[in-house]
Amino acid sequence: MRTELRAKIIDVCNKKIETKGYNVGVSFYAFFANKNDHPELLMEAATWWIQTHQLDHFVKAHKIRDMIKNGL
Repeated sequence: MRTELRAKIIDVCNKKIETKGYNVGVSFYAFFANKNDHPELLMEAATWWIQTHQLDHFVKAHKIRDMIKNGL
């Protein structure tokens, strides 16, 4: 996964945790605007989330953040 997407995911997860609490859940759509303005990046996140790690639709933000930080 490219560095720009990793940084964005960590930032969004940190903000969600900060505002909604440690147990807040996120989906990969949380990292994008409501319009499809960067389809390649969206598909990269979806592939990582669905195919690579077979995650559920909603996962705890702290888990996603930690996975990204650990290079998964």
